[in-house]
Amino acid sequence: MKFQNFKVIGPALIQPKLIGDDRGYFMEAFKDGWFRENIDDVTFVQDNQSMSAQVGTIRGLHYQTAPFGQGKLVRCLKGAIFDVAVDIRKGSATFGQWIGATLTATGAEQLWVPDGFAHGFCTLEPNTEVFYKVTNPYSRDHDAGLAFDDPAIGIEWPVDLAKAILSDKDRVQPKLETLA
Repeated sequence: MKFQNFKVIGPALIQPKLIGDDRGYFMEAFKDGWFRENIDDVTFVQDNQSMSAQVGTIRGLHYQTAPFGQGKLVRCLKGAIFDVAVDIRKGSATFGQWIGATLTATGAEQLWVPDGFAHGFCTLEPNTEVFYKVTNPYSRDHDAGLAFDDPAIGIEWPVDLAKAILSDKDRVQPKLETLA
């Protein structure tokens, strides 16, 4: 596996090695020792999966508050997404800054989103399936989010935001300024 870091310290883009032939491919999608040595020393406790039927579906920006903050290792099983992490660590030199990466089923890329970041994605293909490992279980009482279109963050989503498909919850998330 290879990985690259971003200008915002914490997230990492991971590229597993695909071993392929005319039958298809094989890859090691996750290896605990390698991940701990190269990315972050965390334990994953839950796996989640979502399917979004329509292109332009935006899910996020989501995070959980302490003591249930979650790190997420995200990959696309079918289709493609533009995946985003926003630094919400108070006191961080990059607070409010975001990184983004395109994850595809064919490319097998994975994005590590550590605790202290809000996470979201938009679908680039129909019937997109996303799988992610998390470092803490879901807690309704610690569920939180930010507005996906907050100009203070300035995410450059690769879809028409006027036509974006959102949950009722994601339409009314607060702005970044509520965290300052």
